[in-house]
Amino acid sequence: MELLLEQILNGLAIGALYALITLGLALVYGILRILHVAHAAVYSVGAYLGLWAFGWSGSLAVAALVAMAGCAIFGVGIERLVYFPLLRYPPYVPLIASIAVLLGTEEVCRLVAGPYILAFPASLPFASVRLGPLLFPAPILAVYLTAGTVLLGLWYVVSRTELGLAMRATSQSRAMAECLGMNSHLIITFTFVLGSAIAALAGILVGIYYNQVYPTMGAVPAYKSLAIIVVGG
Repeated sequence: MELLLEQILNGLAIGALYALITLGLALVYGILRILHVAHAAVYSVGAYLGLWAFGWSGSLAVAALVAMAGCAIFGVGIERLVYFPLLRYPPYVPLIASIAVLLGTEEVCRLVAGPYILAFPASLPFASVRLGPLLFPAPILAVYLTAGTVLLGLWYVVSRTELGLAMRATSQSRAMAECLGMNSHLIITFTFVLGSAIAALAGILVGIYYNQVYPTMGAVPAYKSLAIIVVGG
């Protein structure tokens, strides 16, 4: 019974990680109606940036900030340089470009960091917790806390702020939102910044949880996240 409960905790942690990865993908699809497969590339870059920043700073907070900032820039670059020129074409054209970005990013990571699996030896600032027969390891607690905080924060931004209202309006009808005076380009850029920053956090958490970072780590989440969006509606 104890083993079953521990496996349930592990399953919930993995589900929380996929939820973080999927959030950015869902945000972009809601605004642009594009299958942002390259979001998995942003997630991988976030893991590498976090590992690199942790290596020279020794601080997970610094690693998270560097990864989030770097991935935000990377995400906006994808939006401006890849998607924006292709919006007038059928949806499969940006999708093909997005897949190309993912594959290209994997090769760049392989060239820069090597084709090997790198360890992410980060020590979390809190210890494991035992509740009766259940042991909550520190990485699982970090996943739960981060995922819960991000989900609540995103819910508040989308549901309770003017910016969230603008995002929902742009998602419903970009043309109508522009007629009402909303800057759709700025809203789209903010969406990529937000989604990419969340992907960076997910990349760091996955690196710590599995203690490994490698060039193709975004390949499986790329299609699993699409399945999660479909199943989740």
